[in-house]
Amino acid sequence: MFKQWSKFIAIFLSAFALTLTIAACTGSSTNSQSPTTGNSPAGGADSITVYTALEDDQISGYLESFEQANPNTEVNIVRDSTGVVTAKLLAEKDNPQADVVWGLAVSSLLVADEQGMLEPYAPQGLEQVQAQFRDEANPPHWVGIDAWMSAFCVNTIEAEKKNLPIPQSWDDLIKPEYKGQIVMSNPASSGTGFLSVSAILQLKGEEAGWTYLDALHENVAQYMHSGSKPCKAAGAGEYPIGISFDYRAIKQKNDGEPIEAVFPREGSGWDIEANALVKKADIKEASRTFLDWAISDEVSKKYAESFPITAVQTDVPIPAGYPADPLKQLIPNDFKWAAANRDAILTEWTERYDSKSEPKSS
Repeated sequence: MFKQWSKFIAIFLSAFALTLTIAACTGSSTNSQSPTTGNSPAGGADSITVYTALEDDQISGYLESFEQANPNTEVNIVRDSTGVVTAKLLAEKDNPQADVVWGLAVSSLLVADEQGMLEPYAPQGLEQVQAQFRDEANPPHWVGIDAWMSAFCVNTIEAEKKNLPIPQSWDDLIKPEYKGQIVMSNPASSGTGFLSVSAILQLKGEEAGWTYLDALHENVAQYMHSGSKPCKAAGAGEYPIGISFDYRAIKQKNDGEPIEAVFPREGSGWDIEANALVKKADIKEASRTFLDWAISDEVSKKYAESFPITAVQTDVPIPAGYPADPLKQLIPNDFKWAAANRDAILTEWTERYDSKSEPKSS
């Protein structure tokens, strides 16, 4: 199943040198609302609804330049974890509420695209986007902005207290000394959780992958409904180890928390955060304007402050904490396989492991 992707990753790693960057980025969206409330934002021609799985503390900083350039456009942000946003988007297939999807996993957008839910659109500036970060169709059905990858967040103080070595690999995590010491994102609600599970199944093969996940389950104390929450829990000292993702691990470490950001020796699962125009009867011009802005140089520099691999090259430097070559940290990843098998993987995972999931918020 990896032949097509192996060719893709070879081109990805050798055809160009992506700008690799990361820095702390803070802020929260003043227009955000929970997609779990059941309320859909109302608005006229100058109001658009944007579904996103971007982090809360990224959104307002990203949006500043759009708001300055488009003061008469109201952007209603509906933000949640990847799995929740994906489920909401698919549930609304026959009556779409979103105008735009911004920063959702490609593995989720491919599912929506298979359902005929995305309107092809070539945003202004598309030529600046690396070919590996956009749909091959012309015009594309989705356009990427950055990539994020799995990482371990290890609380060095708590690890020392418990006499736990710092895990350096996926295989380390199934050692008996880590029993009950690990928290992880739930793949049914979190894109980070899904990319980690998908990575294991692709790295080890499906049979050996499920055997590994059975062993990991023995050491997991809880599965959390957020990609960032395991790292936050580790930072707060609730658990020594959180299986999370790069931005959150690096940010917490750079903010002074006792976190060691570990990128597993075997490689990290990863996905592309991408944008798309939702297919509906009344597509607003402001939606296209938003997608034009969403790959502009100005906001791409903001993405580069959060993630080491961006679709549009920038001159933002990479800080300490990342591998010297983040591209080499990425496993070969078959997005089409992941999208096609997403439901089956989540069904199997839920049947095996959901007993340790944290309660869903009401």
